[in-house]
This record gives sequence, structure tokens and C-alpha cells, in this order.
Amino acid sequence: MTHVTPLANRRRLAIEHHGQRGEFAALWLRERSPDAKTLDPRTGQRLIEAAELPLDLSIESAEVAEDQLRLCFSDGHCTAFDLAALFDDQASDPPRKLWDAAGAPRPEADFSAALEDDQALSEMLEALHRDGFVIVSGVPIETDGMQPLIDRIGPLRRTNWGGIADVKSVADAYDLTMTQRGLEPHTDNPYRDPIPGYIWLHCLTNAAEGGDSTLADGFMAARLLRERDPAAYACLTRVTPGFRYRDADTHLESEGPLIELDSHGEPVRVRYSNRTERVPALPAEELETFYAARRAFYQLITGQELTLQLKLDPGQMLIMDNYRLLHGRRAFQLADGVRHLRQGYVDRDSTASRRRVLRKQLATSQAQGVPA
Repeated sequence: MTHVTPLANRRRLAIEHHGQRGEFAALWLRERSPDAKTLDPRTGQRLIEAAELPLDLSIESAEVAEDQLRLCFSDGHCTAFDLAALFDDQASDPPRKLWDAAGAPRPEADFSAALEDDQALSEMLEALHRDGFVIVSGVPIETDGMQPLIDRIGPLRRTNWGGIADVKSVADAYDLTMTQRGLEPHTDNPYRDPIPGYIWLHCLTNAAEGGDSTLADGFMAARLLRERDPAAYACLTRVTPGFRYRDADTHLESEGPLIELDSHGEPVRVRYSNRTERVPALPAEELETFYAARRAFYQLITGQELTLQLKLDPGQMLIMDNYRLLHGRRAFQLADGVRHLRQGYVDRDSTASRRRVLRKQLATSQAQGVPA
């Protein structure tokens, strides 16, 4: 059952449709009119100049017929919306599931299946979005064994280190990842703009004693900090440290809060990089507040409550959300064996696009009774 109620001198429309309710402005509906005069049928891009629409635009008539909402506006334009599509347009991505060590998931995928089957690839990408990481098994133990699966999703993000790079102990290391020391929980490359979205870490051999990977859900840490120390949480969403990486050929700088919020006031990105952080010379009182807040966050992301520990086997790959998860590793000893991993980055836009397109294509196939 569908009910349509004009509001505010017909400049807004309240719609109830199959248990869903929404309130829509006339201008918003007009600029999204799903007809060939307003939106390009192929790309969905707008053909009219929305800023030139009358600011006092109203809805002259609104009728529902066969699950369509037929509207005529005060500028003389008439159109028809599919009601299900109108409400689907308001739907966001599925919610993420935050976790602590005790409730940590273990999302897994098979390399060959994800490479060959859209359903398997979709499930891998949905798990990555939901849980923040996924463990992929059966990756060829070759230098660029991960590349074919990256090609199924989007371009490899190249940096000053090239494309897929080694993560192993080397002489004259130009980054601490290439030493034997343990690494504190961190997010990668907060000194870049944009920050790489997803980290792909492929294990070729992991026979050294130690070297276990650690993961912590930064969004869960932010939630707990907000509950337990609201002032510290507010500080970390407000203060914006800088981050810097320099070597003989590279000078990268960026800035941003340790907990970045979206337009709804919810965490959308965490940054933490002790090695590259550069806190500005704030007033002393503000610095004291920030340092105390940073310590509170650090204690959460390093504590047993949130720390998940795992060790990759040869042929396994860990894909991590670099906007959400903090990762680290235990120290290792080369005398006990070789530890050689390969790492690459894939950006968020191509990953999210592939996930959303696959979800839509598979849903359409299912609705039409076409095998996935």
C-alpha cells in the first residue's frame, strides 16, 4: 500500500510505500526526474542545470499507479518514478560489523574461485566491506601472484616504491617494514593524498620465528573511546596532525585527524602512524589534551581486547581496509627461517565500484532466474 501526502505548500512530499517512509523535496525530485529530458538514459548524468530550477518549485500533482509515482511540477515538467527505485536510491551500503578480539570473524575466500566466478568475487568483496579484511587462500606462490585478482577489481595503485613491492628484511632498509623489528599497529601511508584504500599482503614464505600479523578494528576502537572517554574521542576527531615521509627521492606530506568523521558524525577513516606523525606546535593545553587522548586510543588498539593475531601461510593473502583496520607484526628472527611477503595497494573507488556493480548484476540475474 502506498500513501502520498503533500507538505509545506506542496514543496515537499511524504511517501509511505510497503513499510518504508520518506520525505522528499520537490526540487530534489525534479532534478532527479528519471526521464530522457532530465537524465541521460545511458549514463544517468543530469542534462539540465539544476541551479537554474525555481527555488519555489512545487508539486502540482502526485498520483500512484502500478508502483509508479507520477508527478507534475510547477515548472510544467512531468515525470514518473519507479517507487522501489526511488527508495532504493536512498539505500546505503550494507552496515559494517565491528569486532573485538573475542568476536573477530575469519572471512575467507579462494583465489581461483574469486578469479573465475562473479559470485565468489562478490562474496569476497562484501566480506571485505563488512569485516574490514579477508584471507584469500590458493594464491600462486609467485612474485606477482596476486596481480590477476587485482585486475578483476581495479588498477594496482603505484607509489614511489613501484607496484607490488617486497616486505622482507633487507640491508640498508629504506622503510621499517623491511627490517626484523616488530611494528606497532598502524595504518599505511597517511602522508599520501589520497591514502591507499586497501592493502594486499601476499605470503610467499613465512618460516621465520615470529613475524605474526596483528589486526585491530579501528572503528571499534573509536566506538569504545567514544563510550569510555568522550572528551578524548572529541579531541581526536578535532586535532589534525601532519604525516610525512621523506627519502632521497621522495617528499610526501598530508594531514588529518586520527579519527575522521563523515557527514553523519560517524567514523569514516582512522589514521595512526607513530613513525610518520608530526603533531603541530599547538598551545600547551591543547597538546596535553591531545597526547592524553592519543594514549587512550593507543592503549585500545594495542590491548588484548581488540588485537587479533594471525600468521599467513605460503599462498595466503590478507586484504585489509586501510581506512579502518590497524595492522602490525611481531618481531622475527632471520636465523630461524625466511619471511618474504609481497604487498600492493588498490584504491577504494575501484573496489567499491566493483562490489556494487557485482551486487546489482547478481541480484538482477537472480530476479530473472538466470544462474549466477
